[in-house]
Formats: sequence, C-alpha cells, structure tokens
Amino acid sequence: MSSNDTPVSLSETAGLPADSPFRPERTNRDEAQQYVLPLVVHIEKTAPPARTDALRTAARAVLVMLSDERSVGEGEWAQAMRDWQDARIRKVVRRARGAEWRKACALPGITVTGESAEVRVFPPVPLDGWPKELAKLQVSGTELEDPEPPAAPDLAGPVLWLNPELDMSAGKEMAQVGHGAQLAWWELSEPERNAWREAGFPLSVATAEADRWRELALSGLPVVEDAGFTEIAPGKTVVAEGAHRVGSLPALRQR
Repeated sequence: MSSNDTPVSLSETAGLPADSPFRPERTNRDEAQQYVLPLVVHIEKTAPPARTDALRTAARAVLVMLSDERSVGEGEWAQAMRDWQDARIRKVVRRARGAEWRKACALPGITVTGESAEVRVFPPVPLDGWPKELAKLQVSGTELEDPEPPAAPDLAGPVLWLNPELDMSAGKEMAQVGHGAQLAWWELSEPERNAWREAGFPLSVATAEADRWRELALSGLPVVEDAGFTEIAPGKTVVAEGAHRVGSLPALRQR
C-alpha cells in the first residue's frame, strides 16, 4: 500500500536535527527529489501467504536491503539508498502473481522468504520513475488472513507492535512494519546490527492489547507516525520494542 507516511518518534522530535526525515513538519528534505522503496508481495489466488508471516517477511526485507553490501559504501545501490534516505522515507507495497511475479523477480532486487510469504524488495526509485514491470502491479488486493491464530510474539527478540485501534489492509501494515524495522535498525550499534543480520533478522509482529498499546505509545520507544495520506487518519501505527535484544540472538540460535 502506498506509504507516503513518515515514521516519527514524537517523543524524540525535539532532539532531532532540523532536517530530519522523521520530523512531522515540512523540512528541507521535502524539496529534494522524492524516492520510494518498492516491495512486492507474491500472492497467488490458490495459495496466498498468511497475513502475519507476510508482515514479518516485509519487515525483514527492509532490513535485508538496508544491510546488503550493495546498499552501503560504494555499492551499486548505495547512491539510490542515500537519495532515498536524504528525502522522506517512503515505502510502497504492491502484489504480483504468476508471470507478473516472474517479471518482478528478473529485476535487480532481493527476495526474502518467510514461512509462507515471499517478498521482493528493490532499490529505491524516484516517485515518478518506476520500472514498467513494477508500475503496472496493483496496490490494492493485499487482503490477507491468518488461517489460524498466530503464535504469541517472541519477547526474547525485537517486536513490532501494531496499533489495535486501526483497520489497515495487509499491504498498508506491511509498509508500516517496514518503517518500524527501519527505526529499530537505526537504534543499533554496528555490532548489534551484525548480530541481528547474522541471526537472519528474527522479529515478531503482533497487534498490541489496548492497554499495552497506550503504554508503548508513551514509552519513548521508536514509533511510526503515519501522515494519513492513505487508508487511515494521521497517527501512530507501529512501536518497535526490543531492538537492543539482538545482541544475544546468535548465541541463542547456536544452542
């Protein structure tokens, strides 16, 4: 779902640089050319992915792109990543099946696989410069369901908590948890990022209970603030909790 929203930690905006992409008011970044991070979810009619797994996989796809060697330093995608992050941070989720999916997979990008979901993430493109293979893909139609109640979130690792008061399509939620994962990534030191990456970017996605959400929203943890351009009114959508737990993940997984 189109995500012209800007993730903002309202509790920390006073300390952000004046030109931060996460300030709610207009900044110099709005004058820069705007880029978007495309994500495409594979949805076949006969075998759609489970909703929660699609959300987890989208969040992991953002992290994989951020950490890929082609996205940093002198990598082939590094300039596009810098241009994207120098402007507003935008993500768009589209769906594909059959030949559409195969054509999308032929473009430069990374496919991340979950338990039932496949999400391909592509290097950022200008808002008006989408490759034709992606531009024709549908934004709508990402209504997914969990065939059975998802397992409780793993509190030993990072958790992306969704606002229980919002009704969003799966595509919209995928963009929001992608924002949350990115905020969590930026919270970490380089050793912590390496640990998370080496563990395969494990994380949980869950909808918070109402009381818990109120605590999270006021906790000072990284929070995604949607600008309200699509589906919902402006407001908080996701809180990223436990990013710093990643330091112990490789050891836990080696036992």
